[in-house]
Amino acid sequence: MVEVRHRYATVRGHRVFYRQAGPPDAPTLLLLHGFPTSSRMFGRLIPRLADRFHVIAPDHLGFGHSDAPSVDVFPYTFDALTDITQEFLTELGIDRYAMYVQDYGAPIGWRLALNTPEAVTAVITQNGNAYEDGFVPRFWEPVWAYAEDPSPETESKVRSALSLEAIRWQYLHGVDDPEAVDPDTWTLDHHDRSRLGDDLAQLRLFRDYATNRPLYPRLHTYFRRSRVPLLAVWGAEDLIFGPAGARAFARDLPDAEIHLVPGGGHFLLESHLDTATGLIRNFLNRTLATPEA
Repeated sequence: MVEVRHRYATVRGHRVFYRQAGPPDAPTLLLLHGFPTSSRMFGRLIPRLADRFHVIAPDHLGFGHSDAPSVDVFPYTFDALTDITQEFLTELGIDRYAMYVQDYGAPIGWRLALNTPEAVTAVITQNGNAYEDGFVPRFWEPVWAYAEDPSPETESKVRSALSLEAIRWQYLHGVDDPEAVDPDTWTLDHHDRSRLGDDLAQLRLFRDYATNRPLYPRLHTYFRRSRVPLLAVWGAEDLIFGPAGARAFARDLPDAEIHLVPGGGHFLLESHLDTATGLIRNFLNRTLATPEA
């Protein structure tokens, strides 16, 4: 039975919580979670991978069990979250790793890859965009408007994403079997998003998301030059990052493996864990040299 350890590291004076499992001498897989959740989203996946891989899943600052400094102390940008993640990896002595990115985890992972391309051995993206393709306009237009012109009116439209109803929608929309999704997911996420001062941190990240798009051309060049092995495993019914976002990876990585999972939404691991696990294990076993199970 694989045991998952629950630990903290101190980075720039902040405590970063992380889940860790698997043989320390095995290839490392870094799991980077999205909004509005934490490394909790990987709680059922980690034991299914840790027999052959060294799995690390941190909570970004402001999320889960990591520290949540106020906006006066920490800037809450994707550059800043990347810096914390890089120093966290350095603190743990990790200099080579495959990465699994989802939602907010994607722009953090892309920055890591651009900063230290030699460190990244493979990429799994699960509903984590790297192209203009796939941004579902109905969801993203209020975000772009808020980034371009922060005002009480534009803020009110994105602030609604912090509500219990909106978070529940992120988990259930498009899912063919909603009863498979544990209500603890949106309940615990909403609890975190209701912490004092969290709204200001999240609003800053909403505004900053627009800074990810100008990085895409550099990222595409990185894909073409590195030919990094990439698996896109995507909830096909996601109304945040649509299927076109998954298909786009083939433009710069012709050998990318792309799987659209019918009946899966934004949080694919909650409803289609077995399907996703099978695709991920198959990809990693063929891509990374691992010790015998």
